[in-house]
Amino acid sequence: MSERESMPCDVVIVGGGPAGLSAAIRLKQINPELEVIVLEKGSEIGAHILSGAVVDPRALDELLPEWREQGCPMAETPVTDNWHWVLSKTGKTSLPHAIMPPLMSNHGCYTGSLGNLTRWLAEQAEGLGVMVFPGFPAADVMIDENGAVAGVITQDMGVAADGSHKGDYQPGMEIHAKYTLFAEGARGNLTKRMKAKFDLEANCQPQVYGLGIKELWDIDPKKHKPGRVIHTQGWPLSESESWGGGFLYHQANGQVALGFVTALDYKNPWVSPYQEFQRWKHHPAIREYLEGGKRVSYGARAINEGGWQSVPKLAFPGGALIGCAAGFVNVPRIKGSHTAMKSGMLAAESIAAAIAAGHEKTELMDYDAAVRSSWIATELKLVQNAQPAVAKYGGDIGTALAGIDMWMRTLKIGLPISMKHHRDYEMTGRADLYPPIAYPKPDGVISFDKLTNVAYSYTNHAEDQPCHLQVKDWELQKRSEYDVFGGPSQRYCPAGVYEWLIDEKSGEPRFQINSQNCVHCKTCDIKDPNQNINWVTPEGGGGPNYPNM
Repeated sequence: MSERESMPCDVVIVGGGPAGLSAAIRLKQINPELEVIVLEKGSEIGAHILSGAVVDPRALDELLPEWREQGCPMAETPVTDNWHWVLSKTGKTSLPHAIMPPLMSNHGCYTGSLGNLTRWLAEQAEGLGVMVFPGFPAADVMIDENGAVAGVITQDMGVAADGSHKGDYQPGMEIHAKYTLFAEGARGNLTKRMKAKFDLEANCQPQVYGLGIKELWDIDPKKHKPGRVIHTQGWPLSESESWGGGFLYHQANGQVALGFVTALDYKNPWVSPYQEFQRWKHHPAIREYLEGGKRVSYGARAINEGGWQSVPKLAFPGGALIGCAAGFVNVPRIKGSHTAMKSGMLAAESIAAAIAAGHEKTELMDYDAAVRSSWIATELKLVQNAQPAVAKYGGDIGTALAGIDMWMRTLKIGLPISMKHHRDYEMTGRADLYPPIAYPKPDGVISFDKLTNVAYSYTNHAEDQPCHLQVKDWELQKRSEYDVFGGPSQRYCPAGVYEWLIDEKSGEPRFQINSQNCVHCKTCDIKDPNQNINWVTPEGGGGPNYPNM
């Protein structure tokens, strides 16, 4: 057994997204002498970052006030035009801005690549002396003799599928830290373990999720309106009594980012979020922008949708959750990068003060308190019933009730009610209760088959490594996921990872996992009806390599 090397530091941050990098920058702004390490599992910073995105600059303005003049790519395209459509199968109705609460406005926001913003933030962090290590996932958490988080261990490299060591084997490194920040994004594996170990969700509602699927297109220059933002709801999910919506953002360089979010609490196990997205693109109002254009990139990721009532306890001995690891997405606004960044900044301020006072591996209760008294809380409390209202009452009635609730909270009129959530996997119905859905075949022009699209995520994993999609009980998968629920893994996965194949000799179904295709969206970890699939970190540098996403 090889002895692991170790590296001490003041703070290690797991995840090189907007939250993690904002925390790193703020730490160095406060105390340039602090040794700060950022670990990122992707091949480069930004490789695994995927979002619409329309960005509220509030946190950026606080962190780096001169960002617009410093070459930040997000500054290229301010929002100029904002639309919200309710779609029927062939038509659309525009919701007037006058009936929407003020927080739903995108005035002063910017649209662009969140991945490129993240790459720029990494440059700022490195310029301040932050050590950024892409291709190094944190695979395990170190706990000291007092039960406090003492750092992390990076993933072993060069391990074969059977667990043996290949010729290029390198053991992971121990990163010892006074404080550890978990900034893994939605449904991170280590975050899930910290929630369980420290019972962080004891006093909150369960987190719920949506699956966001996105394509980037080069479109006809005549159709391109820089800064135009379009959101849709209704068709096609209305046909299966599911919920979600689409977006189409006109960004820089003649490109549009378009995508579709499906709430993962849908009941019908025959629903395929990927296919719903492909159908949506054929709506006349969307198709008109795409005709004559070309898809250039594809990706998918899970999104926190639980809102304020699902925010867990944030701090525990030696560590804290920041960003989407904690769940700060504003669902009606479809925004979370600004709240993620702010949470990272608040955590950094708490840690810097603790270290200055001579502390280490303590519980950062002042960070938890700071978040709950910040504008993060103010914003999320205004929309806390939006998602559960729609989940309970459906798209039409739920949207109306959500709007009334947001207006009343904006006007500070009562409503102490905080609606509850149900775990997404618990909502999945038996296959025999629903008719299978016959989705149209892709035309290869506007719509595409799943595997062809996955090629545009530029996903790759080293061959001959342990499967990072762990099935706890294979017999249960056949007895329940297939026999009872109709094998929904084949449909909820946006990357063609899971297949049920019929053995030619025995006629028995066999569960096949094509882990090479995985885009790290974590949907399987969330939606499997028995919670029988556990997503863990694969070897560093694997997964998608998103360009301009």
